[in-house]
Amino acid sequence: MADHYAPLRSGTDIPFIGGMINYALENNLIHKEYVAKYTNASFIVKESYKFEDGLFSGYDEAKRAYDKTLWAWETTEDGKPVKDETLEHPRSVFQLMKKHYSRYDVDTVTSVTGTAKEDYLKVCEMFCSTGKAGKSGTIMYAMGATQHTVGTQNVRAYAMLQLLLGNIGLPGGGINAMRGESNVQGSTDFALLYDTLPGYLNMPKATVPENATLAGHLAKETPKSGYWTNRPKFIVSLLKAWYGPNATAENEFGYQFLPKGNKNYSHINLFNAMYKGELEGAFLFGTNPVVGGPNAGKEKEALANLKWMVAVDLWETESSAFWQKGAGSDPSKIKTEVFLLPACSSYEKEGSVSNSSRWMQYRWQAIKPLGESKADLEIMNELMLKIKALYKNESTPAAKQVNAVYWNYGEKEVDIDLVCKEINGYDTTTGKLINGFGSLKDDGTTCSGNWIYCGFYPEEGKNLAQRRDNKDTGLSMYLNWSYAWPMNRRILYNRASADPSGKPWSKEKQVIWYDELQQKWTGYDVPDFVATKKPTDPGFSDPFIMIADGVAGMYAPTLNDGPFPEHYEPYESPIPNPFSSQEINPAIQLFDGDFNKRGFKADYPIVATTYRVSEHWQSGTMTRNQEWLSELVPYMFVEISEELAKEKGINNKDEIIVTSARGEVKAYAMVTKRFKPHTVNGKKIHQIGMPWHFGYKGIATGDTANRLTPHIGDANTTIPEYKAFLCDVRRA
Repeated sequence: MADHYAPLRSGTDIPFIGGMINYALENNLIHKEYVAKYTNASFIVKESYKFEDGLFSGYDEAKRAYDKTLWAWETTEDGKPVKDETLEHPRSVFQLMKKHYSRYDVDTVTSVTGTAKEDYLKVCEMFCSTGKAGKSGTIMYAMGATQHTVGTQNVRAYAMLQLLLGNIGLPGGGINAMRGESNVQGSTDFALLYDTLPGYLNMPKATVPENATLAGHLAKETPKSGYWTNRPKFIVSLLKAWYGPNATAENEFGYQFLPKGNKNYSHINLFNAMYKGELEGAFLFGTNPVVGGPNAGKEKEALANLKWMVAVDLWETESSAFWQKGAGSDPSKIKTEVFLLPACSSYEKEGSVSNSSRWMQYRWQAIKPLGESKADLEIMNELMLKIKALYKNESTPAAKQVNAVYWNYGEKEVDIDLVCKEINGYDTTTGKLINGFGSLKDDGTTCSGNWIYCGFYPEEGKNLAQRRDNKDTGLSMYLNWSYAWPMNRRILYNRASADPSGKPWSKEKQVIWYDELQQKWTGYDVPDFVATKKPTDPGFSDPFIMIADGVAGMYAPTLNDGPFPEHYEPYESPIPNPFSSQEINPAIQLFDGDFNKRGFKADYPIVATTYRVSEHWQSGTMTRNQEWLSELVPYMFVEISEELAKEKGINNKDEIIVTSARGEVKAYAMVTKRFKPHTVNGKKIHQIGMPWHFGYKGIATGDTANRLTPHIGDANTTIPEYKAFLCDVRRA
């Protein structure tokens, strides 16, 4: 329960946070030494950087893309950024940021967000007070922040505010993602995302000439300074893990076996390719896009354009059954051959999950799998062994890739310990396990399936993810409970908890510090930097070692939509953009034709957002097949305000129809005080909320909210904009 609640219109995070940035600057509430020393606020930006009427310099309207070279730093002869740590230079990041957010005054912000002015000022006052030494504040976010066309910049805005207040690297600080699943963190760590390799290494693209060779790829990916200078060690060790003895210096450690991605296959683009008939088949491992995907009606149609589809799940899902009559399909017209493989639940298998604190926690098998169901690991192992057997006697390019894969986890049953040890990494000459990623090499003598997890299974033979020592090791760190990557550290960038000389900013928040008498770093956590550095060493005061410049990015010249977060309205908005003539994010990818339809205020005047309820899980596949949970929340419902209900003549529990440009759904009205209309630029804007768990399979059934959401995504990640779209509501 909130002590203070300040609601905002969905899609207006950047004005809300931008106004707080302006408030902190105008009232001198920032941690100035932290900002000057530990961020790039002191860096001088080239004169080619400009910002005017919602556009940064270098915009190409035809390509919907920026020339980001115009946002670069002024540099010295040796290539280092020019700085002014007084923060007074007119082209310093600090002054440019100050100018940019001076437009985000309280009156303008609240007129856009619909937040009551007195509530907004209270939030600014409360949170910005954490800029004082001895205090800290955290920002916790989830899909409500990221599922927007400006999702990346929303999170960037949080980071900028926290850096201004000196809240990164401190206990109780940070920007903390509240994951919606127990292993979202672990999934992305292990390259669930289409454009990464394990450990957040970039997938080489065939369209980039440098990626033709391993040497070229390493040169392109490796900066001249910062911790990422170690990237070649991580990449070569990964190739050795995948291709084993088939990865040698003579064949570039198997680099040519590695497929080179050419296309953006994030979710929307993947289904767009299916919709156009560009893909022949798909595996759906525990995913249900006919319920969970945006513009879900079109995603259902896209599946019908495949030749084959394999669904791996605990139950039959809407997606595995999209071809059935119950799904509104004519099976005689669906050519897709669908296979359903029964998976087993987390209680029926062993393995680890990593939470948003990066704790890798092992979970033991509680019960045996039911029937013929198998763990994902068993399914993958059996599938790969079959594929390798099929290609064994072939010499085609595809066969060479498959045959090169080093696959030795067990023939009939997978030995999960072998998988764990490969992830951790070992010396390929001695077979000894490696105790940390600092020991990885780029000469083929080490392997590691994921460098950030290197160290969780040291040579002593103990899987540290299995530790369950609940003794407080100081400052509530619990260093002997499970394992946190990297190297068991619990607070990332904890060097920032101490001043440039190594002295904690305050005794109340001390994490690590430099002991002058003993000439070494000490504290409650594992130092997140080279702990052997002394005050006389270069880089002693650089806390953000994963960034080439050693400091945090108040200014981000690599993002597709600008170095500073700027407000653009959602793809579907009830008002014009009050900050500029640029209505929507100018760098987002637009999808043409029947695959996406856009709605406008004249037809759809109400803002809608989707969310989850605590009784149901994701697309509902797991929970809507459970009797008790289905009894608790048995029907699809929509939350609407008392004011909107009165305008529409809707009573609580009435059956209603919600329409968008993509379709319509039926649901029951939940008339509630939890939703209130927003006053935006003096006009009343209604907003409704819809849980997205429902479909036509299982015990509890109902229409799917995502039949209403658009095919549009963030400019950097293409994450769909589920959280702000237009609709209308009427009684059924």
